[in-house]
Amino acid sequence: MPPGQPEQPDGGGMPPDVRSRIHVSDALAAAARALRDDPQRMPGALCQACVRLLPVTGASVSISGGRGVQVTWCASDRVAARLAELQYTLGDGPCQTSLDQGAPVIAADLTAGRDARRWPVFAHEAAGLGVFAVFSLPLGVSGAAVGTLDLYCDQVGGLSEPDLRTALWVRDAVTYALMSVQPAYGTDDEAEEGVASWLEASEADHTEVYQAVGMVMVQIEVDPEQALDRMRARAFAEGRTVSQVARDVLARKLRFQPEPDDPDDDEQGRDGDRS
Repeated sequence: MPPGQPEQPDGGGMPPDVRSRIHVSDALAAAARALRDDPQRMPGALCQACVRLLPVTGASVSISGGRGVQVTWCASDRVAARLAELQYTLGDGPCQTSLDQGAPVIAADLTAGRDARRWPVFAHEAAGLGVFAVFSLPLGVSGAAVGTLDLYCDQVGGLSEPDLRTALWVRDAVTYALMSVQPAYGTDDEAEEGVASWLEASEADHTEVYQAVGMVMVQIEVDPEQALDRMRARAFAEGRTVSQVARDVLARKLRFQPEPDDPDDDEQGRDGDRS
């Protein structure tokens, strides 16, 4: 080293925040490149990369299809997927709050205190899945949330300031991946078809739920929010998802009826349980 020249820190004098951000970008790009021959697995690979970059147990990305309607785009594991579906079915939880407020929501302890009281049913159900902390970050630009990145931990605790910064960088990268027309790993026709396939299942679920809500509105003469609430209640009571209930409504296996005076006259299916 020439005399008088200050010693360069690791990274060639690059600030730690910049190095960390480059590390996040490189890790997510590597996940994309590794799946260039199987683009349909790309969303799941991004979620798994999020878990490797952060001190969390699992991750999922949910896409909002309008007020009250959302679907899971990807999940790192079954618990992450179930957690996302649970919040949609309940219409409550950190994910819903983050989506509504367009701001990060940190629930560091779902077993007690403010977080448990804020979403009591969700907190109870999450704990039953072995989830004790959830961090939800809105996806989108210019304050318009188009979905959420949801991280969960199997133990109580929040995120340190450096980890939260990393989580926000991961959120930005996932937002770009979600909203970009072209994938990060190529621009050929096959890759473009792969990008379309990422959202295909989500679009199908959106359409099914919207159509089912419309049918329930007619059946019980209520507005869209009330129809969705009835579907959510039915799904939660039966331990199913709203999407599953929507499919039954569309297949005419399930028909909703106006709120009766006699509780035994509530919604009845076509499988012989109709009074």
